[in-house]
Formats: sequence, structure tokens, C-alpha cells
Amino acid sequence: MPPTDASTDTGTAPAPSNEDTLDLRLPDDFLARLAEDTDSYGGGDGGEQEAPSANGELLDQLADWGPVVTPAGTLHLVPVRVERELPLISRWMNDSTVASYWKLAGAEAVTAKHLRTQLDGDGRSVPCLGLLDGTPMSYWEIYRADLDPIARHYPARPHDTGIHLLIGPVADRGRGLGSTLLRTVADLVLDKRPSCARVIAEPDLRNFPSVSAFLSAGFRFSAEVDLPDKRAALMVRDRLLRDLM
Repeated sequence: MPPTDASTDTGTAPAPSNEDTLDLRLPDDFLARLAEDTDSYGGGDGGEQEAPSANGELLDQLADWGPVVTPAGTLHLVPVRVERELPLISRWMNDSTVASYWKLAGAEAVTAKHLRTQLDGDGRSVPCLGLLDGTPMSYWEIYRADLDPIARHYPARPHDTGIHLLIGPVADRGRGLGSTLLRTVADLVLDKRPSCARVIAEPDLRNFPSVSAFLSAGFRFSAEVDLPDKRAALMVRDRLLRDLM
């Protein structure tokens, strides 16, 4: 599970510690195919390999989803390259409002560890930089909720997909942009992952702006959920209801 959340216009509900996401055993033949994917994915000028997650099968080739048009501009989710995006993401994590929820403030090494835990995993969580009209302005985590410890705390279904959002620039917060992007990305997940029937999120119940933004984005409030380090609002966007909400 990723860490705790920030307001949707400052970030959404990361779950408690991403280091606990590798507790479910995948079949050996599937892991072998993931290893082949890793061989073909190099990161940085030095050829460092960063993750099967960037092009892995668990999230239906997220790296190839491409840009999508939103009312606010064209959004493109790009899997994070640590050596390239770390300074920017770490700076966002050190914003006082963001830090109170994500708990990743401090030296760049703190954020780097969080990113690499996902990138060095099996692809069930992919950290992404959100580019709006080509400008980096948000950090996302797209993850398999059914394979995450969050699945222990609600009636998970196969292929449930979770999202976390952090909007970095202060000028982009508090003006409804979070709702627009959340709706767009949730529907992008449903379009690109035909096996996924629901997109879920778990913002902190205390984070009223985040919960409100999810509601405005077409999510419904499903339940209150006690997670290890917060009481969360389980928010759900259903494929069957997407045209009604």
C-alpha cells in the first residue's frame, strides 16, 4: 500500500506503506514473462533498468496508454524515471500540506526509496508523472488494489484498480482541477483495462477537499475503512455507473 493521502488538489489517498505490497505470490511462468519485459526496459542514460512496472502486464501496459484530452488540456501519464523526476517529486512531497498526508518529506532519499519500492516490484503499482499540455504538474500512483494490502480491508474484486493523486504546483490546487483529472484518469483506466470493473481510492476521512473532489469526479462513497494509519473513505467509480455519475 502506498502512503497516506493528501487533498485531491494537493494529492489523494495513498495507502499505508508500499513496502507491504509484495506479499501475494505470482505464478512462476508469469514472473518469467515479467523478467523478459524488464530486460527490454532500460532507464536513464546509463542504461539502468528501473522496473517491470513501467511496461508490465499487471496494469495492461500502462506506459503505452498515451495522452488523453481533458477539459483542462491534454494529460499524459508517464511512468517515473527516478534519476529524472526525483528532484521535482521530492520538492512536491516537502510542501507542508502534502507532507501531512503523504509523509514523505525530507531528503530526496526518502522519496527515492518510496518510488523504487514500486519500480523494483512486480508491476502492481506504477508511479507516474502527470503532464498537462506537456508540463509536469501532478504525481500519480496507479495500482492493482486487488493485489494490495488494501484488499484485506474491503470486499475486493479481481482487477480492482486504485489511484492516488498529488497535484504539485500550489497554483493548480483548489480550483477544481483535481476533480477533472480524477474523472479523466479513472475513465482512462476503465477504457484501457477491460477486465477492471471498478476504480477505487481511499482518501483520509479528515481530508474533506479530497473526498469532495472524488464525489465531483463521479466516484461514490462506499464505506468507511480502518487502515493501519488512517480512517479512510472508500470511494468507487463503477464501470456500469460511469455514464450516470
